[in-house]
Amino acid sequence: MRPPCEIMVQKILPAIRAELARIMMQELEMSQQNIAGRLGVSKAAVSQYASSKRGADTDFSDEIKKELRVFANAVATSDDTTKLIDDFCEICKNIQISGWLCKEHQGSSEFIHEDCTHCHKVRSEK
Repeated sequence: MRPPCEIMVQKILPAIRAELARIMMQELEMSQQNIAGRLGVSKAAVSQYASSKRGADTDFSDEIKKELRVFANAVATSDDTTKLIDDFCEICKNIQISGWLCKEHQGSSEFIHEDCTHCHKVRSEK
């Protein structure tokens, strides 16, 4: 059994970082070194995100992509790490609420029963 948060860390976190790196490189024209510093990862990690070696197996809805675009701009320009962390967590919650986690969890070998309510709990906390 894997708790939903483990799935989020293994699949969603790298995918979010990959999308942020892509936006920051292509749309904001930032260097890999600058992106690495802003995301708190190595330049090698940014290179792997850019070349789709990491975080490329998850796709987001158009709504989440819009949120990530706004967030990428904030990461690129803001030094308020408390606000950035709160915003990052909000995006993660929105991904869970979107139903992505339920689909991923139900499709895995760890899915135990049909009456799982984790996503419903996340929705009610919103």
